[in-house]
Amino acid sequence: MKPISKIQAVVECKCPRCRKGPIFSGKLYAFKGQTTNEYCPVCNLRFEREPGFFYVAMFISYAMNVAEMITIAVAAYILGVDLTYENLWIYVAIIMVGVFLFAPFNYRYSRVFLLHWLTPGLGYVPDLKHQA
Repeated sequence: MKPISKIQAVVECKCPRCRKGPIFSGKLYAFKGQTTNEYCPVCNLRFEREPGFFYVAMFISYAMNVAEMITIAVAAYILGVDLTYENLWIYVAIIMVGVFLFAPFNYRYSRVFLLHWLTPGLGYVPDLKHQA
């Protein structure tokens, strides 16, 4: 079986070490919510490397949120909402709806980015089943 690429592993939210096991249980937009698995079901990697490890993901989520808010505001301006004082609350409402809709996406992918790109010493091991 051909291994998946790093980008594909990030998009599909797969384990950074084996690129096979899911990081999350549940769907992105589900009523039960999404939870981070404690261990990878394939390679047994503990996702939360130390207590409070995912607090760093809040900073990544914040950066994603700011970029999304700027993009939404620019898109609203381009689509014809004038940038005047009278339209201030329209912009606030549009941006808050966007923030609400992107919240599950930010939660999930901020953790995935942290695991895949910002965790030193955690990388892909192609022949993991021979080492286990």
